[in-house]
Amino acid sequence: MLALDILNAAPYILTKSYDWGEGVPGVELIDVAKSYGATEVIPNLNLSIDEGEFAVIVGPSGCGKSTTLRMICGLEPVTSGKIIIKDKDVTKAAPKARDIAMVFQSYALYPHMDVAGNMSFALRLAGVPKAEIKERVDHAANLLELTDYLHRKPRDLSGGQRQRVAMGRSIVRDAYCFLFDEPLSNLDAKLRSSMRTELALLHKQLARTMVYVTHDQIEAMTMADRIVIMDNGEIQQVGTPRDVYTSPNNRFVAGFIGSPSMNFLDSVITREQEQLYVQGLGFKIPIPDRLRQRAEACTSAELTVGMRPEHFSASDDSSGNLAALNLDVDVAEYIGSSQFLAARLGEQAVTATVDVGPDAEPMRSGQYYFDTNRLYLFDRKTGMAI
Repeated sequence: MLALDILNAAPYILTKSYDWGEGVPGVELIDVAKSYGATEVIPNLNLSIDEGEFAVIVGPSGCGKSTTLRMICGLEPVTSGKIIIKDKDVTKAAPKARDIAMVFQSYALYPHMDVAGNMSFALRLAGVPKAEIKERVDHAANLLELTDYLHRKPRDLSGGQRQRVAMGRSIVRDAYCFLFDEPLSNLDAKLRSSMRTELALLHKQLARTMVYVTHDQIEAMTMADRIVIMDNGEIQQVGTPRDVYTSPNNRFVAGFIGSPSMNFLDSVITREQEQLYVQGLGFKIPIPDRLRQRAEACTSAELTVGMRPEHFSASDDSSGNLAALNLDVDVAEYIGSSQFLAARLGEQAVTATVDVGPDAEPMRSGQYYFDTNRLYLFDRKTGMAI
């Protein structure tokens, strides 16, 4: 039996209703660790996901995000620690006893069954009455706009439609918690974009706790209520998309969240009269007031400067918060209303996204401006934000 069927073959309760409470934990991981023999992949993980929340676990390949999801659903045993779902310790419980539904990266559809058959298979396996099966399948098909495709085989569907069938197979579960393991990674860019919107709408319609794993930070930023950023088996930061973008805890988070990625430049702190600067080869930028006190308290003068590409501009149209920088532009890529610049600031490579008119000529080397209020500083040794 497929892992998906093991998850979905639990007893069913018709139209379950959950009394969501704001800030009430729906899924908790307490001191969870995972090792494969002598190899420790998750040393000690603590995470609380609220009831009704759409939480996205994001990170690079091998960071432990999929392993975390598989431990929540019961496909991977924990080495130590506890997993709590709906106030129940499910650490050693079978997947079918956890009141969850899971959508995998692979569609895993049965080719000989039509859409209705695939969506209803686990219900039939569990002995649910036919009338109830039809009601659930019709409801899920309506949510996912699959009503006109219920009698088609998977081979007659597009990639996006197949993924919706896989989601529908889980929706009919009416589970307490939905888990998604990179469900959009096999789709092309256009389909991924439309499916992100559909998933966000689905979450609002179902009002269920959802935990979604991806390596794509754009998926995380556009869908999540809160983002959980992992690296090397450890949580680096948990926060809303706005929090992790505007106030990253460390250099890893700052570089992972945002597209194009943040520029990082080696620098030292210098002082001229009453003004503090970060200075490196080819640049000298005043430290904004919001960072001044913390910069003065730094035990090391060596810092890493963080500059997001989108905070550059081609003209000085501000009230004095812009620092003038000379960029040697190597490549200017036209992307509609803006241009993406691959350039050099002194001896260090930088990227910039500059808003220009759609008829503008390719940008050239010269003076550009950076909003100093958007400057980030990181300890060069620890990588922590200043």
